[in-house]
Amino acid sequence: MMFSFRKIFKYVWPQMRKRKWVFFCIVVVFSSRVFFGEIVIPLYFKKIIDIFSKGLGSPEIVSYDIYKLLFIIIGIHILVFFIARIIKFVLLKFEVDVIRDLRNFAFQKIENHSQTFFANTFAGSLVTKARRFVGGFEITFEIFLYNFLKFFVILTSVFVVLIYQSQIISLVFGIWVVVHMAIVSFLVKRKVAYDLSEAEQDSRISGRLADVFSNILAVKFFSARSKEIDSFGKYTAEGAKRSKKASFMGAKIDLIQHLLIICVQGITLYLVITLWLQGQISTGTVVLIETYMVIVSNNLWEFGNSLTRFMKSIADMQEMVDIFEIIPDILDPKNPEALKMKEGRIIFHNVSFKYQMGEEVLTDFNLDIKPGERVGIVGHSGAGKSTITKLLLRFNDITEGSITIDGQDIRNVTQDDLRSVISYVPQEPILFHRPIKENINYGKIDASQEEVIDVAIKAHADDFISKLPKGYDTLVGERGVKLSGGERQRVAIARAMLKDSPILMLDEATSSLDSISESYIQDAFTELMKGKTTIVIAHRLSTIQKMDRIIVLDKGKIVEEGTHKELLSKDGLYADLWNHQTGGFLQ
Repeated sequence: MMFSFRKIFKYVWPQMRKRKWVFFCIVVVFSSRVFFGEIVIPLYFKKIIDIFSKGLGSPEIVSYDIYKLLFIIIGIHILVFFIARIIKFVLLKFEVDVIRDLRNFAFQKIENHSQTFFANTFAGSLVTKARRFVGGFEITFEIFLYNFLKFFVILTSVFVVLIYQSQIISLVFGIWVVVHMAIVSFLVKRKVAYDLSEAEQDSRISGRLADVFSNILAVKFFSARSKEIDSFGKYTAEGAKRSKKASFMGAKIDLIQHLLIICVQGITLYLVITLWLQGQISTGTVVLIETYMVIVSNNLWEFGNSLTRFMKSIADMQEMVDIFEIIPDILDPKNPEALKMKEGRIIFHNVSFKYQMGEEVLTDFNLDIKPGERVGIVGHSGAGKSTITKLLLRFNDITEGSITIDGQDIRNVTQDDLRSVISYVPQEPILFHRPIKENINYGKIDASQEEVIDVAIKAHADDFISKLPKGYDTLVGERGVKLSGGERQRVAIARAMLKDSPILMLDEATSSLDSISESYIQDAFTELMKGKTTIVIAHRLSTIQKMDRIIVLDKGKIVEEGTHKELLSKDGLYADLWNHQTGGFLQ
């Protein structure tokens, strides 16, 4: 577990280090408050008790000494009060700033992963892990300050004071503390395994919950409510089982701690009374030692409970750190080249690619697309059409060969730079739960309202947007669920138009439109494609009849290419696909 803590600290400390002087100031000032409040004040009470018990000197002198000590104690209380208030405000600001930076860091680390990572990971589970990572820092830092640091200051100071008061008591005290901490640490280490198991199941529950809610229409369509409730119940039952194991282990730790404290307090009280009867310690020393024993016992108890909570929070943070430790499968070059892609000439040269644990999709694939050329790509499902778009966008990296744009290898520039020259409209529109305007100008944040409306008109989206209650400020719902499929697609098309990149990529971009809307969009695309290198992935062959060239794929290889008329005249695979669709068959 110590190794895991070091891994976690590796990611947390850089955010704290930005404010290291504030952190060290908090540690020093807080330690001073603990020292004066928990150690110094009892020492002055000891002196008062000794004066009471001895009764030496005239009443005036005794009164003077007592009141002097009383005013010192009050002064220390006032000092401790102001230190506590100051440290509280500084601590709050420190925690808020570090938590903000940790949230940003976690977001950036997660976002840096490839599409494959997100395809294999529950979004709900990721959100839960990120939330627990940040929440875990807040808990662990406060435990470190208010429990561990406080306990260390008290322990060290009490031990030093007791050496001067009674070496026997200090020896018993030292042995007790070492034994107590060793036993509790051993038990807490065992409990960590239960905490990790509990956190793991909690992430599964969150992932299951998000999976059901994001597919709630399918649940209702198939009347699967009872099935999902039963299935979710199994997840929560397992979660409860693991939580009980962790809780019961925590209860055992509490019981053992209690027994240890009772034993040592009994032994200490016996020794103190014996030493007092023998005249080796004063009455004030008896009170001081018992006061310190109560303080240390309470803090030892808190240490055990805090260590349990600390380790549980570490376990919660561990899941997110494990994701931080995963090296993204798509990385930017260490020394990226300046972007030189302006014309849009695309060359696939001897490209081979296969998905992990899958068959090879492309083998020695070659394709040369000239600047401004409009190319349609067709073929049966699994032929490799969508793979070409993923490779060009670097959602996946090729196994062999190269892909260049204007002579520049796409792996030599950053992913952001590469994707800045490509406008992409996927088959399934991707919309944020934000206003329509923000969804349209997502690729060009500084676009004016007039530019947004202009592309919306060209995409035939303005008609339905202007009829909405809040127009372009209307929230579209999660993944755009408030809009119809065709409306979502038109918003996505408007967004691609506004981005205005030299390369345009359409992955069955009109699949969700009715015939009338599609004819309007085709006119808009004709205008949009002017001067742009265009790749259209199509299942509906009617959408690519006017392409300059049509590429026909089969099992990752180009088997035919030419214009629509040329391919029909060859009476090959393209003609077969065309006849199936025009004959009323679905492909």
